[in-house]
Amino acid sequence: QVQLVESGGGLVQAGGSLRLSCASSKGTFTVYAVGWFRQAPGKEREFVASISRNGASNDLADSAKGRFTISRDNVLKTVFLQMNSLEPDDTAVYYCAATAGSSTWTGRRVEDYRYWGQGTQVTVSS
Repeated sequence: QVQLVESGGGLVQAGGSLRLSCASSKGTFTVYAVGWFRQAPGKEREFVASISRNGASNDLADSAKGRFTISRDNVLKTVFLQMNSLEPDDTAVYYCAATAGSSTWTGRRVEDYRYWGQGTQVTVSS
């Protein structure tokens, strides 16, 4: 079992940047693919980005392409989401999630992931 803790959220002006971290405090981190999702008030949780357990494959939502980058450091047991050119529509609670998978597997669906963090708030002001 893995426990996930997100950090790095906060308040930023439009056009600014944030780097979110998803750290694993338990478990063998290298067996897990990790995804980032977000949920704005009144909306469903949606996919943002995912990365395979070996870091060789990643996937980004169309809204994230060209602005966000996902990466991982398996020594630090941490996955990062670098978010640039932030927009007010990026305001949401951001969650990381993990699930065991093949070395290059990534997933986009909420139901693909077994373990979830508590979330970190990102607020982008206009």
